[in-house]
Formats: sequence, C-alpha cells, structure tokens
Amino acid sequence: MMFVSYDGSPYHGWQAQGNAVSVQSVISDALSSVLGKETTVFASGRTDQGVHALRQGCHFDTSSSIDPSRFALILNTKLPKSIRILSSCEAPEGFHARFSTMSREYWYLMKSASDMLPFDDKRITAVKRLPDISVLNGYASLLQGTHDFTTFASARDPSSSRFRDIYISQWDRIEDMYGYAVFRYRVAGNAFLYHQVRSMAGTMIEAAASGEDPGIFKDRLEARNRKMALKTAPSDGLYLADVSYDSMKYQWFEEGYER
Repeated sequence: MMFVSYDGSPYHGWQAQGNAVSVQSVISDALSSVLGKETTVFASGRTDQGVHALRQGCHFDTSSSIDPSRFALILNTKLPKSIRILSSCEAPEGFHARFSTMSREYWYLMKSASDMLPFDDKRITAVKRLPDISVLNGYASLLQGTHDFTTFASARDPSSSRFRDIYISQWDRIEDMYGYAVFRYRVAGNAFLYHQVRSMAGTMIEAAASGEDPGIFKDRLEARNRKMALKTAPSDGLYLADVSYDSMKYQWFEEGYER
C-alpha cells in the first residue's frame, strides 16, 4: 500500500479516462515501467478534476522482489513534481485501498480576493470577502452526525442510500505562509456522496454571505431536495486531507450513537 500526495490542477481527476491525463494513469505508468509489466494502482476513492490530495491511500498487486518500502523512493524518481509518494509498505492480507477505508477527511480552503497571491491560483478559492466564521460554524455543526445528504448530492450520484456519518464538520481560521488569513472547512466522514463536500461548502459560503439564519440552513438539509442546495464550490479549494484505515479513530462517534 502507498500514501500519495498530488496537486490536482494539471489532471483530469484521479481515475484513468481515455486520452485525458489522470493521477491514476501517471502513477500506473511509472509502476509499469519499474515492474516491467502493466500494473494498475487503485485508490481509496476518486477525486475530481482540479481536486488536490494531501494524503490519498492506494494499493497495487505485485509479486516483485523489490522491498515494499523502496517503492516510494523509486517512483518519486519517475513521477512529475506534482505527484509525490509519501510512503509505501506491504499491505495486510485482504487489504483494499477503497474497501478497507474507515474514514476520509477533506479540507476546503478560501481567502478574500484582496489577499490572493499568484501562488494561490488553482489551489485556494477566492471570495469577495470572508464571511463571519461563527455563522459558518453555525451551519457546519448541523451537518455533523448521521443524516440523509440528498440535498448536497449531485444528481449523478448512483448511491442507493444517501445517509452518511459525518464525524467532524467545522470551519477554522488559519494563515498561509505569508500571514494572510485562510478559512478552512474540515469535514471527516465514513464516506461522501458525489460533490457532497463542494456542495456543502458552497451552500454554507453563499448562505453566510446573505446572513441566512441557521434554521433555514437546517431546513435545506432536512428537505432532502437537491434544489435546496445553493452554489457548488469550485474544485480549486478542495483537498483530500487524509484517509484512515484505523477502525478505532472515530470509535467515540460509534459509541455516541450506540452502535
């Protein structure tokens, strides 16, 4: 198994798709050249075009005699600088990067347009002005827990159930390396619907800009109606921050819901 980080802006998402350049195809091609035969790498989940990853989990099958820990070093000599293998090791028996995943955490980053720097292009979303963070957190707290997230799911989502467990849902203020304010939305859950995070973030940002009462935002969630969502936030500011295979990481949530 491996953990990988990538700048998603040059790629058409994670998944290989025809003639479009994807993260999966670039890593798989590098692996194939190392192993001397066609090899495909599988991830914990897809990321869309322009979405970044700080720590994406993935795996591939091989009978090679190469020490598993050396794949990170070897692949990083062959990959573009926009993709880095953070670590590699032998996976436990029965492991699958997607189906063994216990939780995923995403970040959404935004800055005031007046504070945007050239280095932020395609990496942080610009807004006219940063809204009141306490208002944003008033909405975010309503999303924590187990809910039907139909309102925030793309019409193209094929899931039979729209219920998801959200362990963390909160906004905080951080600073970039130059001291400018960045608002970060942290959301962690067992799984997410297609475009769910971007839809939740975009709706919160739009609602806060107009000073919407949290009660109205709650009505949006409980309506289970896609038409009640507001703007879907751009992909630029979205990061897959972490993937965990630790079944105990959010045990407190399971115990809190008496599972």
